[in-house]
Amino acid sequence: MGFGILHCVEGLRRADQRVLDAIDEGELVDHLAALVRVPSVTGSAAEADALRLLAGWYAEAGLEVDLWRDHLQGLRAAEGFPGSEAPREESWGLVGTTPGTGEPALVLSGHVDVVPPGDPATWAGGDPFSARVEGGRMHGRGTCDMKAGVVASLAVARALRRSGVPLGGRLALHAVVGEEDGGIGAFATLRRGHRGAACVITEPTAGRCVTANAGALTFRLEVAGRAAHGSTRTEGVSAIEAFLPLHEALRDLESDRNVDPPAAFGDDALPYGISVGTVQAGEWASTVPDRLVAEGRLGVRLDEEPDAARAALVEALAAAAQADPWLRDHPPVVTWPGGQFASGRLPEGHPLAEEVAAAAEVAGTPPPPTAAAPYGSDLRLYAAAGVPTLQYGPGDVRLAHSSQESVALDEVVEVTRTLAVLAARRLDAG
Repeated sequence: MGFGILHCVEGLRRADQRVLDAIDEGELVDHLAALVRVPSVTGSAAEADALRLLAGWYAEAGLEVDLWRDHLQGLRAAEGFPGSEAPREESWGLVGTTPGTGEPALVLSGHVDVVPPGDPATWAGGDPFSARVEGGRMHGRGTCDMKAGVVASLAVARALRRSGVPLGGRLALHAVVGEEDGGIGAFATLRRGHRGAACVITEPTAGRCVTANAGALTFRLEVAGRAAHGSTRTEGVSAIEAFLPLHEALRDLESDRNVDPPAAFGDDALPYGISVGTVQAGEWASTVPDRLVAEGRLGVRLDEEPDAARAALVEALAAAAQADPWLRDHPPVVTWPGGQFASGRLPEGHPLAEEVAAAAEVAGTPPPPTAAAPYGSDLRLYAAAGVPTLQYGPGDVRLAHSSQESVALDEVVEVTRTLAVLAARRLDAG
């Protein structure tokens, strides 16, 4: 296909070279296109379709395959359930492991679910799932976030097998659902007992090694008003107008929580954003609305307990309500539905980031700098389960969730090469 990097640098072992030589770039691109064409929107039955497709590829790669259907009611009742937003009737899990015994030396994890594509007319060509290739990039929903990372992991497993190098350890591939709305797939996979000595989540990181994530909590705010005819609106109280000082309080809270953010966030001045994503109010144009419901996202600071972040938001809204004559007697009601992402990070001093950097250099790619990301991910679930975890994968998150979503095929190959060297060394291939 001509997408690869063929040079070899000092420090390349014979086993590394054999694994790198075994990467089939054309197959990698074909697998990505086939997986993108599965419209696996979060909560839909197509999530399972994507896992079944991957399960067949895992088996072809010689992996021991664990494909299972979760018991939803049990998961939702389990301690630590991460929440969810999308309606779903089923949840599946998939793990492929190289043969052997003992805990895997390395886990490569990725989610197959994607956010809804929106209006097809906003996509070039009109089909969000076309996997169209143009200018060295593949376009389509899920190309960047994060099916490119999923197939890169698969390509590593296939290269290890094809290379014939003996493995002293085991590799595990975790393909999960429901990451976009809370992390039910990773939660279920870990509850099933799948673990590893270290984990790389192949989320799009734009050439960086993300060793920490901020968290994100979904909140719901109900504001009461008093209905009246629109022609006599002063006889009522608009819930929309009552919401305005509360929105201002959220803006002030956001400013306070983002003073002197950690240097790991680089030039991101707002790593702990607070946004209101939906607002619903009123039932009739000529009636003063007596109820408003707003839902939004509260950023969780690194190492902050989610309960402390919740308390900060509740206190800020309560203070704003006390200062308003109407809200003082009709305080807003705050609840916490949907995804509940804690923050997470790779333990201080763990060598995994340095191992990824060394593997990149050997594979012919500049060593990725470490960074923190302002969004929540499955990293915090693996970290909470005691699995040292970071994120490193192809793509740029700034293209995710948009109708311009795409991934550079050169970058997919570069990341695959780095992960292949990392796996060969972590598995003590010789």
